[in-house]
Amino acid sequence: MANYVERVIEQCKKNNPGEVEFHQTVEEVLTSLKPVVEKHPEYEASALLERLVEPERGVTFRVVWVDDAGKVQVNKGYRYQFSSAIGPYKGGLRFAPNVYPGIIKFLGFEQIFKNSLTGLPIGGGKGGSDFDPNGKSDAEVMRFCQAFMTELYRHIGANTDVPAGDLGVGAREIGYLFGQYKRIVDKYEGVLTGKGIPYGGLLGRAEATGFGIVWYAEEMLKANGEDFKGKNVAISGFGNVAWGTAWKLWELGAKCVTISGPDGYIYDPDGITTQEKVDYLLELRGSGKNICAPYAEKFPNAKFFAGKKPWGVFQDTGCKIDMFIPCAMQNDVHMEHAKQIVEGGCKFYCEGANMPTTNDALEYLVENMIAVGPAKAANAGGVACSCIEMGQNAGHTAFQHQAVYDQLHQIMKNIYSACAKAGETYYGDKNALVPGANIAGFERVANAMMAQGLV
Repeated sequence: MANYVERVIEQCKKNNPGEVEFHQTVEEVLTSLKPVVEKHPEYEASALLERLVEPERGVTFRVVWVDDAGKVQVNKGYRYQFSSAIGPYKGGLRFAPNVYPGIIKFLGFEQIFKNSLTGLPIGGGKGGSDFDPNGKSDAEVMRFCQAFMTELYRHIGANTDVPAGDLGVGAREIGYLFGQYKRIVDKYEGVLTGKGIPYGGLLGRAEATGFGIVWYAEEMLKANGEDFKGKNVAISGFGNVAWGTAWKLWELGAKCVTISGPDGYIYDPDGITTQEKVDYLLELRGSGKNICAPYAEKFPNAKFFAGKKPWGVFQDTGCKIDMFIPCAMQNDVHMEHAKQIVEGGCKFYCEGANMPTTNDALEYLVENMIAVGPAKAANAGGVACSCIEMGQNAGHTAFQHQAVYDQLHQIMKNIYSACAKAGETYYGDKNALVPGANIAGFERVANAMMAQGLV
């Protein structure tokens, strides 16, 4: 059976040449599934893994729009619908210049297991474009989004595929996309999540990913006799995920001492422990400059380290970190960074962004730390609340903040329990959360696939 897993990995690489991010996640997930697959020879007989790594549908399309100077621009658009075994396809849209099929497939494949872990009825998918919204006017973004949706609309629907936001797709973009969908199909339905509150959005959705990460990490600590009170936590990024993470860490008594951007990282010895500082993260992101250096100008006790990453904060400042939470982007933490983290004496690591750690670095951290929380589990709070938004739209009602927080907190507790249980069952360790998340997410999808036949 181990050979079966390896054959599928190699065939996937052969069928998707050059798509290194997709290869990375397939290898990481499938390798950890070996003990499950060994117990179920029927999976090989039905080519279950081969079907799992192949999207049910993938569309690539041209997006033509006109910029403010009157020049015609052409971008590529994508939507990969990976799995509808447990519900309609669900996953965000990413607008960034580095978007290509390998990025979208990696995100879509991860989404299968993340969505399964929530326990909610949502399948896995992802989409996006190589369009860069940074520096574009509102009018340019609107024209692009309208052109993008004019191609995408025929492949999505409230019970078929429900996209959301992701990197480069925030409230502005979702609004324009929704408006164009509504205009084309003449239906007011919950076809997108992350919408504005006046037109069907969910209270608490903006902070949901960050809150969920911290609640998952809190369960990691509790399982090992600890909590967040008085802990120093280092995070990367300063966008939506980092904002929600810093906010909830402060509420739980921890001190978030770093944020980062493409320009370097901030070390704040006082921590992001006031409402003013939490709110300033939103101001930084809203500036559109994509730099974090102004934080040190706003709060003089903080120090900016140009061109560096926060993984070396112990070496740079002597501040001992109790937990690292990468919240920026994929493959942000490499082996050299993992070694810096371990050398600083940190014992807990929880992934906030999608696949922020290279496979070799992740393996090194697992071997040298008490517990490592994987992204597909810890990061699931955002999509969990997206599904709650789908339910809100379908029921033509509106949930209040506390009702959303209560549902999300329980979902994150359930996700942690499922990961720990699977880790204990198959690896003999409640802290084997990385393979545990893959297994717990996989088992639900596999059971549904087997029940539905060869489709």
